[in-house]
Parts: sequence; structure tokens; C-alpha cells
Amino acid sequence: MPDILMTIRDLHVAYGKKPILRGAGFDLYKGECLTLLGANGSGKSTSLNAICGFVQPASGSVSLGDQELAGLAPHRIFQHGVAQVSQKRDLFPDLTVTDNLRLGAMRRGAKQAARTLDQVYARFPRLAERRRQATRTLSGGEQQMVAIGRALMSQPTLLLLDEPSGGLSPEFCEEIALLMDGLKADGVTMLMVEQNLKLAFRAADRFIVLRDGLVVDGGDVKAMEGDHDAIIKNIYL
Repeated sequence: MPDILMTIRDLHVAYGKKPILRGAGFDLYKGECLTLLGANGSGKSTSLNAICGFVQPASGSVSLGDQELAGLAPHRIFQHGVAQVSQKRDLFPDLTVTDNLRLGAMRRGAKQAARTLDQVYARFPRLAERRRQATRTLSGGEQQMVAIGRALMSQPTLLLLDEPSGGLSPEFCEEIALLMDGLKADGVTMLMVEQNLKLAFRAADRFIVLRDGLVVDGGDVKAMEGDHDAIIKNIYL
């Protein structure tokens, strides 16, 4: 059994008076890719936002090893090694690819950041070719690469991916899947929300199904390989 990296327990989050998470809890193991599945409004993105501090839980625990993260500001959680790639990507469109990437390593030394930048460009040769271009001139898939690359510049302990295939062509979805294969091979732990079930089952080691803010199902992706229809029914029925 791999070591537990993060433990989420009894997490409650509401937007105004509307409860979204109603006691969700799960473990995340070092080096795995865990995918959160569920219908719209089930609490998937809210779970990621609660983990990285973009929304504050009303109660519950988010612990990274011995460090309690629940209630900390987003920049403090980032300092503990949790980086999120949001659905909106949050890039600076008039900055170059290189400048956007460097923003992910602002708290690290220049030499270390330069080495990591070389590693990111090795993962994304297409970005290396466009390093001096403004990010607004890139395709949607290339901008997603910049967003993921910027998160990797921080050398995160945990990488959160919110709909990494959102709006991308099948070609870029395959590139994202191959990228995730490489990250897993390098031991990067990932927690992903993904509506593209083909990518979700292709990239993940385990899955968890959320319904009405609670975990209602989950398991090993390979063990359930021949039963994806049953998983889909549990998501939407």
C-alpha cells in the first residue's frame, strides 16, 4: 500500500446558503492520479478549490502529511506544495510563454528556476518553439500547456487539474494524456476533475464518484476496466 499524501475528512463547503460539499472525505496516495467524477454540481471543482484555499471550508480537515491546510490562504497552501491548474487557466495573455512560466517559480532561486524551465520545455517542445510569443497568440491547447507548465515550475507536491481537456481537440486531449503518463512516471501526485471520461479512465489510477457533495463510490480504474458503463450510471443516475 503506498503512503498517504493527503487526507480529506468531513469537508463542508457552502456558497452562501447553498451547501455544496456535505461531509466529503477521501485519501490521496503519493504518486497516484486520482480522478473525481460526478454530475454537474456534485462538488468536484469545489473540492479542488477547498484544497487549494480558493474557497474556505465551513468545517472539516485537509491535511498534507502533518500540515493542516483547511483555512489557510491560497498563497500559504501554494507554499506547502499544492498547485492548481484551473478551468480558466489564469494566464497573462500579453506576457510571453517564458514569462508566464517563470511566474510559477517566483519563490525559488534563479538557477533552480532556470533548470526547471528547461525541464518544462523538454516536456512541451511546442512551447519551446513559441517561448517568445505572447500567450494570447497561442491555441487553446497550447495555452493549457502553458498553464500546466507554470504549475510544474513550482515543483508541486500535489498538482490539481480542473478539467484539463476542457475545450480541447482530440489531438490535444491525447497530448494531455501522454503528459500525465510522464508526470506519473516521475512520481508527481495528481488530483483531477475531468468530464471527458475517456481521458479520466485513461490517465487515472483510481476514481471517486461524488454525488450531492458526498463520496458515493470509488475504486481502482484497472480493476473496473470492463465495467465503465456501471460507473457512468452511478455518476448520472
